Amino acid sequence: MAEIAVIGAGLIGRAWTVVFARAGYIVRLWDPDEDVRKAAPQTLLDACILSGDDASALDRVHVCDTMENALRGVEWVQENGPERLELKRALHAEIDRVTAPEAVIGSSSSALVASSFAEGLPGRGRILVAHPVNPPHVIPVVELCPSPDTTTEAMDRAEALMRAAGQVPVRMSQEVDGFILNRLQAVLLAEALSLIARGIVTPQGLDDTVAHGLGRRWTLMGPLATINLNAPGGVTDYLDRYGPTMARLTADSAGGGAFAPEVARILADALPSPDQVPALSRDRDRRLAALSRHLTETQFSQQEP
Repeated sequence: MAEIAVIGAGLIGRAWTVVFARAGYIVRLWDPDEDVRKAAPQTLLDACILSGDDASALDRVHVCDTMENALRGVEWVQENGPERLELKRALHAEIDRVTAPEAVIGSSSSALVASSFAEGLPGRGRILVAHPVNPPHVIPVVELCPSPDTTTEAMDRAEALMRAAGQVPVRMSQEVDGFILNRLQAVLLAEALSLIARGIVTPQGLDDTVAHGLGRRWTLMGPLATINLNAPGGVTDYLDRYGPTMARLTADSAGGGAFAPEVARILADALPSPDQVPALSRDRDRRLAALSRHLTETQFSQQEP
């Protein structure tokens, strides 16, 4: 049975541990904080209960007392360290030194591209970004982003592993700042904040538009598959009919200036306070897990003869 090292046992690291353990892998988990390591069995159990996963999968998880012990003999490393470049460089240098040459190393980095922390390392060809969406045990997409040095073999193995673990890998051909999801999210958020700051819509109205409009539709299919269904002649017909309008709206859309302190104050007054966030996050994860199960069951039922 394949063994996987998860380095860092914060929110993302714990979620990855659940992903790999429930898929049948042996997981070696390590965190530099001793208190976090001691709490890991309970926090992992809480994550399983919240997502409705079988907690017996956690029997395959071994919390290690040193990073070296976690790394030895594994086939994949999922690194979840803080988004600080110097720390990432030091961490990957150590991972590269300790692991077997054939092990592939994926970073959960959401802001740093692999070349920024893998450059110059002997094993840089096996290092890539495997960026999840929080929390990955209930949201399956993972962006696989190579550096210029990442080999095709490493990317192939990363894609195969993620599919085997029940995730939905999105394979990128080259590095780009923000990867895919965050670039899309940034543009949508900029326009959302601009509309709120201009008084055109309330925060609740904006969230309703996405949650019960775009989000409801995009839960079933992405925006490109959606527009292909939104004109009788498919995507070519759609772009012919609506392309000029969309182009005009894009030219008039908000930019980076929309992320201003004044709009943060508007949102802070309208949204739940920070002390409510933990409970709301748990409720979100429960609902996401239920949605994931429903979509999986629906997909299987559609495939039946």
